[in-house]
Parts: sequence; structure tokens; C-alpha cells
Amino acid sequence: MSAKILRLNKAGTPIKWINYEQAASLYVKNQVLWTLGDSFTHLHGGICRMTQEQSVIALHPIVATEGRISKYQSFAVALTNDALFQRDQSMCLYCGNIYNSKILTRDHVIPKGQGGKDIWENVVSACFACNNKKGCRTPEQAKMKLLAVPFRPNRFEMLVLSNKRILGDQMDYIKNLSPNFRIA
Repeated sequence: MSAKILRLNKAGTPIKWINYEQAASLYVKNQVLWTLGDSFTHLHGGICRMTQEQSVIALHPIVATEGRISKYQSFAVALTNDALFQRDQSMCLYCGNIYNSKILTRDHVIPKGQGGKDIWENVVSACFACNNKKGCRTPEQAKMKLLAVPFRPNRFEMLVLSNKRILGDQMDYIKNLSPNFRIA
């Protein structure tokens, strides 16, 4: 697995992680406005028949790109199973085992049948076995211990959780954006 590049909008707000190919496309289309950090790899292209020189693109860990900036851009993280499993680090929060996302389910701590809501603060990752054992009961009613308190992640936490190989320049940039951001 290779390192990813942190893509920012022109105001410096992180948008998403991109791979080398996506970054190269942005460079070639002259959509990269500015970069941060020292280049960490080079992509080599073809040989120009007129100059006999090989094309080279130096990739930087952080790139700011063209694009519209919406003042209504959502800072909330959508609750999806993929995002939930990333937040919980692919762990069943009842048995503590790590699972492939195909084995995990979304469990409502306070079941919907008891008035629980489908919100970040009420859902956890659970394996099929633990979810079935708990059923339509709270962890206390099912005599099952919850290993962590569910929380609503902010977009900076989700950026970190969604990339397992964050470079130092990238982590420093993300930490500086959110003064209350802590990494365990």
C-alpha cells in the first residue's frame, strides 16, 4: 500500500485522500495551485521525441486544487457503515475482535425498537454473532459490556481514520486545523 496525498480546496480545507494517479492527473491538468511538504516520490512518464527528455512529476504530500468553495459545505460526517467501521477500527465493540467489514454490522446501543435513534452517538460496530446475541435489548439488558462509548467523529478525525499511512506533513497540517483534535 502506498501513501496517499491529501487534497485541499484552494482555501486550504481538506477534501479527501487521493492516490498517485489522481494527483498526477491534477498536476497534468494544471489544477494544482500550491503544495506543502517536500516531494516524496516522482512519477516518470514518456520520452519527448523533440527534446529526448523524460517527463517527471514530483508528488507532494499535500496539494491544493482549483474548484468552487461552498460556504454551505457540510462539516458533518455522514453516518454510513463504512465510516462507522472506520471509526470503530473494524472492531466489534462487544467481543473486541477485529473483522472484515463484510462480517460487521451496525448495532444500535439503544435499539430502534426501544426508541433509539440512528445517530453516531447510538451506533457501534458489531459482529453478526454479538449483534444477534444482543438482539433488541440494550447492552445492560443483554448483560454485554460495551468496550467504547460511541461518538460523533469530526471530519478531521475521519480523515485520519480513513488513511492508515499518514505522512508527517499531512498529520501536522490536519492537527493545526483543529485545535481540539487529539490522536490516541
